[in-house]
Amino acid sequence: MVIDFVPFIIFLFTSMITPGPNNITGASMGILHGYKKSYKYVLGVGAGFFCIMVLSGLLSGFLLKFIPGFERIVRVLGALYILWMAVGLLRSSFSSEITEQPLLGFSKGLLLQFFNPKVMVMGLTLYSSFLAPLTKNYGWLAMSALVLGGLAIVFTSIWTMAGSVLFQNLKKPAILKTVNLALALLLVYTAIEISGLLELISL
Repeated sequence: MVIDFVPFIIFLFTSMITPGPNNITGASMGILHGYKKSYKYVLGVGAGFFCIMVLSGLLSGFLLKFIPGFERIVRVLGALYILWMAVGLLRSSFSSEITEQPLLGFSKGLLLQFFNPKVMVMGLTLYSSFLAPLTKNYGWLAMSALVLGGLAIVFTSIWTMAGSVLFQNLKKPAILKTVNLALALLLVYTAIEISGLLELISL
């Protein structure tokens, strides 16, 4: 079981720390309602994230087993997706407006994951490009999905607890430019790693 941990961790961190439906909504509720009233939503996000990761792993495992060359295809598509994320970071102003957000509970956080394209694409990329060996063992698959669900709770909690501070600082041009550039460069490195381009160059 060989996993390339450096690009895996970079992709995982940048995917989870950057703005998305979970983080933006969490930040909104943190600002308007505080973390104590929002924690049920955060737990729902983690539960839904776990479900999507299990489904992504099962689907990826099936495709890797029955479709020859699927891993190579997904690696290339995953690399393109990651590059698209990098471009989006460079162009983004992080100016998403926090509008009046009603207090959401556990079920809303869980259901959101089934309509969150960022999580779905992330799951397929993770289990097809980075964690493919785990899809052959249901125990390891469930364990990895549980860890990823826990991380989703952690990162959503960070945005929920510090949302107002993050949004205020990320609106400052100098900080925005630095954060975007650093994360974008990490994503470009990750895309090159999983695409296999470095292996071809070294031949």
